[in-house]
Amino acid sequence: MRTLSTTILLPFLALGATAAAPASAAVRTEVVEYRDGDQLCEGFLAWDDGVKGKRPGVVVVHEWMGLNDYAKDRARQLAGLGYVAFAADIYGKGIRAKDANEAGRLAGKFKGDLPLLRSRARAAFDTLAKNPRVDVAKIFAMGYCFGGTTALELARGGAPLAGVVSFHGGLATKNPADAKNVKGPVLVLHGAADPYVPPAEVAAFQKEMDDAKVDWQMVFYAGAVHAFTNPAAGNDPSKGAAYDAKADRRSWEAMKAFFAELAK
Repeated sequence: MRTLSTTILLPFLALGATAAAPASAAVRTEVVEYRDGDQLCEGFLAWDDGVKGKRPGVVVVHEWMGLNDYAKDRARQLAGLGYVAFAADIYGKGIRAKDANEAGRLAGKFKGDLPLLRSRARAAFDTLAKNPRVDVAKIFAMGYCFGGTTALELARGGAPLAGVVSFHGGLATKNPADAKNVKGPVLVLHGAADPYVPPAEVAAFQKEMDDAKVDWQMVFYAGAVHAFTNPAAGNDPSKGAAYDAKADRRSWEAMKAFFAELAK
């Protein structure tokens, strides 16, 4: 495993489940190489070195373009909240989409092969679980778009997650009966006007969760479409994907409350 460390100074936002930290502490980051079978992956780890002792961990899964600065920035934000955050690399080291067409092919490959998708996500979970700073009983997964789908499939695959959050992710699965393997609560943060996740898919997901007696919540944001948390999505909802500052802010607060409750 190869790591490359950097340090970023951020104000600390207290997390009730962790030890106390100085008013201003350092968020450190590392590039971490790990493997899923023969595939070398390159994830991104972030933590606050002002927090002492073990603390909850979060696997952060990227959108369809692959691991990029957006997912890394989210990992840094989580570290500032007191978590150890690991931005996963689902596609593999150096494999990043150059455009939407390539992103569609890459995401489609994994969504069409659930054992591969779940294995790749589980490799990231296992890497985070081995970190000595992490409380292995309190590891969460979250993701954006393709990453939200992946976080849900990691849970359906039986990973011992304390909770799962999907931001504007796809909700369909080839194996809905696998919801019986979900260990922790699920929170879905969804654009009410998302054309890529139609009402029928939402209803099927809700039935899937109910049939498996999963503790789930779903929050809809009026007028929000796909990719509503990402400024890079632009500001034209008519295209089906666009940034919505209000939904972005509200969904992040919902995630924070969800994690804080489960991390106690």
